[in-house]
Amino acid sequence: MNGIRLHCSRGHKVESESGRWGAWSEPLWCPHGSFLVAFSLRVEAPKTLGDNTGANNVRFRCSDGKELEGPGLAWGDFGSWSEPCPKGICGLQTKIQRPRGLPDDTAMNDVRFFCCSS
Repeated sequence: MNGIRLHCSRGHKVESESGRWGAWSEPLWCPHGSFLVAFSLRVEAPKTLGDNTGANNVRFRCSDGKELEGPGLAWGDFGSWSEPCPKGICGLQTKIQRPRGLPDDTAMNDVRFFCCSS
């Protein structure tokens, strides 16, 4: 996983800093009238040798209970669900490893989502 882009209902986009690899997938949407309230990140634990990947996928829960899962990779495990944001998710911050070349690049390693205040 190299970046996260949130599409808001009014046409605005919120995008993290992104790694240089890959292409954007098609957006996934909460049902009309609902919004993102929680997330769970799939992360592969670091290995001492070999090809490390870091964060590989994210899933979201909408305010109506529907779950959305990105088309990321199957490596690693999903963490527990975040505490829900009563007024929705409004921002994000990602932890990106800069390209290092050999021996390995992991791109995105972690993400924080921020709750709306109003």
